[in-house]
Amino acid sequence: MNISVILGHPNIMSFNHTIARTAIEILKSRRHAIFFHDLYAEGFDPNLPYTEFEANADLPTDIRDYCEEVKASNGFIIIHPNWWSQPPAVMKGWIDRVFRPGVAYKFLEGDRGEGIPVGLLKAESAIVFNTSNTPAERETKVFGDPLETLWKNCIFGLCGVKRFVRKKYRIIVTSTPQQRKAWLKDVEQTILDFY
Repeated sequence: MNISVILGHPNIMSFNHTIARTAIEILKSRRHAIFFHDLYAEGFDPNLPYTEFEANADLPTDIRDYCEEVKASNGFIIIHPNWWSQPPAVMKGWIDRVFRPGVAYKFLEGDRGEGIPVGLLKAESAIVFNTSNTPAERETKVFGDPLETLWKNCIFGLCGVKRFVRKKYRIIVTSTPQQRKAWLKDVEQTILDFY
């Protein structure tokens, strides 16, 4: 299978990077083809220009390449921290520019964008790994866990991906080596369960 692994964290020493390395090792051991992108390391430009709005827009080469990988992907692994109950801007910008009309979704004939889109992704499953410094109870009770809704319903569900799981590892700033080791075991098992 082709699996897209997308990482959005600026610190190469972060636990997010450790999750990404673990994911890649597991996927390689299972002989999957991997499209890996460390968005910060690549200097991905998250700004969606107006010229890219239309489905048939003339896209820059790098965006076209990302789109082709997304279309070819059988699964996704997304890795990023929880910042303000959102992904970092670089990750949101990647979604804005790459999960675009004609690639990830389309509107039915005669629909000018006011209706419900049809998902186009061939991927059957997606995993999102998040790190956070917000306690679980506060995330749910005070904020309503917007990342779950965003990834499950607003992005992957809308684009046709049926099987979804989001794993959260917290509290990162006070975590111990033993906790992180256990979390990496969970990362490994989650990936093995999906891919």
